[in-house]
Amino acid sequence: MKLVLVVAVALVDADGRVLIAQRPEGKTLAGLWEFPGGKLEAGERPEAALIRELHEEIGITVQEACLAPLTFASHAYEDFHLLMPLYICRRWEGLAIAREGQQLAWVRANKLRDYPMPAADIPLIPHLIDLL
Repeated sequence: MKLVLVVAVALVDADGRVLIAQRPEGKTLAGLWEFPGGKLEAGERPEAALIRELHEEIGITVQEACLAPLTFASHAYEDFHLLMPLYICRRWEGLAIAREGQQLAWVRANKLRDYPMPAADIPLIPHLIDLL
């Protein structure tokens, strides 16, 4: 089974809310909500991939020192196994703006379960509830 490594972040604003993004039409798992991030490119470190993805997807600038590892997801989908470290970030530059046609929502951690998410993301929610 193919192993897919992606990286994600829980961006936490001053009010303690977490940013989630809805996967746009045409992508796998379209319509589900997820933490921002994406796949690593060949030879790319997870932090560098996250900084790149955040700039590309939502137009913010994050410094590596502001990314703290929180937990990870390990989930077997039908045709691949996903390994996804989740970082937490409370400081960035710029305003989060959807650049890829996705919807964005700032949500309290205890309300994340109200949003349908991919199976790999769901076990991450209790870690955020405990933290926030």
